[in-house]
Amino acid sequence: MPLLKRLRRKGDDGEAPAPPRRRRYLPPPSRLRRERRLLLRFREQRIRDLGGVVLEMYRQDRFRQDVVYEQAAEIVALEERLRDVDRLLSARTHRDRSFRCSGCGTPLHAGARFCPSCGRPLVAQPTA
Repeated sequence: MPLLKRLRRKGDDGEAPAPPRRRRYLPPPSRLRRERRLLLRFREQRIRDLGGVVLEMYRQDRFRQDVVYEQAAEIVALEERLRDVDRLLSARTHRDRSFRCSGCGTPLHAGARFCPSCGRPLVAQPTA
């Protein structure tokens, strides 16, 4: 029997238990703000480029819809990423403000009933 199989713990049904889910932490707000600034700058540049391409197509009287759609799709993808970054940033700053112990200021996990640092019982956390 291979060593790896011997080291695995088996459940009651004889199968190995599912690996624990990894908790994904939010990136720091500074990194999110930096990424947001870069995305905004790049988006504005792409919009100017698209306008230049359309103007040049007009001048040459050779409009190519596929090129316009392709560049517009890139801009829309940038805007979707901007929305994601904005959501993460608001979740990060909201979480930092609302889930702290009122006594010692220790960050708390959602659903905690007691502060892990001072042991104080916690009141219900605000949902909004």
